[in-house]
Amino acid sequence: MGLSDVSLARQVDIALEKLEGELKGLTAGTIVLQIREDTIGKFGIRHLPMDCEEDSSIHSGGMTEAHVRLLRRMAVDALKRKRGWTYGEILYDFGLKRGKVYVSVQFESNYNMANLMFRFTPKRRDHREIAGE
Repeated sequence: MGLSDVSLARQVDIALEKLEGELKGLTAGTIVLQIREDTIGKFGIRHLPMDCEEDSSIHSGGMTEAHVRLLRRMAVDALKRKRGWTYGEILYDFGLKRGKVYVSVQFESNYNMANLMFRFTPKRRDHREIAGE
């Protein structure tokens, strides 16, 4: 069984499971998944490794294993909103505030105009063919 035989939801769960060690301890960031033919190619996390709160005494220490499990569940649930595209990116912006995980999802679909034009535009006949020459 190849990766293309695994549902996108399961692939998202696997990718976030792989990132769990990196996610633990973070308070905010963006998870990036690059999608090609409904298959995750590259994935990773973007974050600034600094706490920007004024009062560092209320720093939570970042996400725990339970927070990461919740984030994984929310990421998979968000896929229900993905419609009709197979190439693009999915961005999960996450943040931990007062012990709660907040997630915002952005879907980016990508299409290749050259493929569309080649596939749907009939070849233009040569001018001489039309004139019967």
